[in-house]
Amino acid sequence: MNHYIQIDHQICGGKPVICGTRIMVKNILGMVAGGYTIDQIIEAYPELTRDKVQGTLEYAAEIIDEEQVIANA
Repeated sequence: MNHYIQIDHQICGGKPVICGTRIMVKNILGMVAGGYTIDQIIEAYPELTRDKVQGTLEYAAEIIDEEQVIANA
C-alpha cells in the first residue's frame, strides 16, 4: 500500500484519505478532473506537499489497475 494513503473505518467512513488528514483521495481526483494543477491543489490544501499529491495520484492509478472493469453490453 502507498505510504501516503490511510484507510481507517473510523475516518471518513473508511474511504481512502491522505495520511494525517481527512482529505479523501476522491477529492484530489475530482480536482484533477476539474483541471486543477498540483500547485493549485497544494494552494487549496496547504497541509499537502507535492509528494503527497503525487502519491495520491499513484495510489489511484494502482487501484484502477487492480480493478476488473466489466464493459456494458
